[in-house]
Amino acid sequence: MEASKTPSVSYGAEPGLRFASLLDGQGGCRQLDMAQLCAWRPEEGVLWLHLERDHPAAASWITHKSGLDPFVVEALLEEESRPRVEPVDDGLLIILRGVCATSPEDAQEAPADIDLVPLHLWVDTNRIVSLRDSGHYITALRDIRLSLEKNKGPQRTGDLLALIGDKLVRDLEAVLDAMDEEVDELDEMIFHGEASQVRERLKLLRRRAVQLRRYLAPQRDALNRIEHDDAPWLAERDKLRMREVIDKLMRFIEYLDAIRDRTSILHDDLSTVISERIARNSNRLAALAALLLPPSVIAGLFGMNVGGIPGVNDTWAFVIIVAFVTIMAVVTLWMLKRINWL
Repeated sequence: MEASKTPSVSYGAEPGLRFASLLDGQGGCRQLDMAQLCAWRPEEGVLWLHLERDHPAAASWITHKSGLDPFVVEALLEEESRPRVEPVDDGLLIILRGVCATSPEDAQEAPADIDLVPLHLWVDTNRIVSLRDSGHYITALRDIRLSLEKNKGPQRTGDLLALIGDKLVRDLEAVLDAMDEEVDELDEMIFHGEASQVRERLKLLRRRAVQLRRYLAPQRDALNRIEHDDAPWLAERDKLRMREVIDKLMRFIEYLDAIRDRTSILHDDLSTVISERIARNSNRLAALAALLLPPSVIAGLFGMNVGGIPGVNDTWAFVIIVAFVTIMAVVTLWMLKRINWL
């Protein structure tokens, strides 16, 4: 029997347009091209339009053909953004952050570093317009499109928005799990690995935790504003689902704080280990200096070019001096071990 194939969806059929899906209200959708998009009317159904924010064609459509308020247009095309929600008339301007991964077109390449990238949204009764940069790929949106292709997707605007929020937060779990595993690995490496390597990885991990915390906290506030908004297209079921998403995000933030605290503890442990190694090496150098001090003094005394040095004409003088130095070295070594310097 043949293995079932994973359904595929197409992207980027036209410049700046990733996809345009017209929801049928039954969990499925119909794909639109640019000409059909321009002819779309609200009574035809809910439209989900996904564009590339940094593409000139997408920027031109948003500015001249979308019919959106200039304030909304400017915010959607803004390059630097933090998670936030702004109500405008009966719609919501929403900026969230999602996990960026390798796109299906680049699947043969090594996965890029996972990061949180902006997703700009405009949501009203009959339309959701989402934008992300062309170099980014958000797995949450692809999962929703696959569910629509299987006729198991969202049916309404509020349903689609709640699902987007749910998928964005869901993808954070894999990122935090990977960070937690790295903390465990560094915990094992502190006492057995190279200190410089551990220190560098620990620094990058702490920096990453701070950056994630910087976006997750305002994202929680943004989702909270959506849940308490009185938009007519937000049903009570959508708000309940959004509340579950917020609770999950709060757990992830607490999880991230725990990771950050663990990295701080590991940093302190690493500093302690390095200090102990330095102290141990210093003790060894001091012990070596103590062992070499008596022979150095004797060699200095008998090496002086002055008269009266004993043993000049004695055949056994050198042997006696060597034996004496050896005995002193053994006594010194015993004393160092007695005081736990070695």
